[in-house]
Amino acid sequence: QVQLVTSGGGLVQPGGSLRLSCTASGNIANIYTMGWYRQTPGKQRELVAEISSGGDTNYADSVKGRFTISRDNAGNTAYLQMNSLKPEDTAEYYCHGKIATVTGHRTYENDYWGQGTQVTVSS
Repeated sequence: QVQLVTSGGGLVQPGGSLRLSCTASGNIANIYTMGWYRQTPGKQRELVAEISSGGDTNYADSVKGRFTISRDNAGNTAYLQMNSLKPEDTAEYYCHGKIATVTGHRTYENDYWGQGTQVTVSS
């Protein structure tokens, strides 16, 4: 079983910064991508940023230049540094991982989600 444990989030004033972290653990054979999605009430969950095992990154247009995603050397922890936060960044943020596990001789690739963490940007 794979778990994604997230930390960070909270209340910050506009223009402020927050850092989210997400650590994957369990029977992991390979982590292809890790990333962050966010969701507000009544809206679909949307991609914020993701990073591949090779370090390639992808950002939503709305956060480019303000958010930075990174991974640690072991590759099991991803970070989302959020700067110049705006009220429209307020949302529940979810860590996502596309992760391979091995059972017996078979490899399975699945999507895993961490628990949400609330980010509120307000004065």
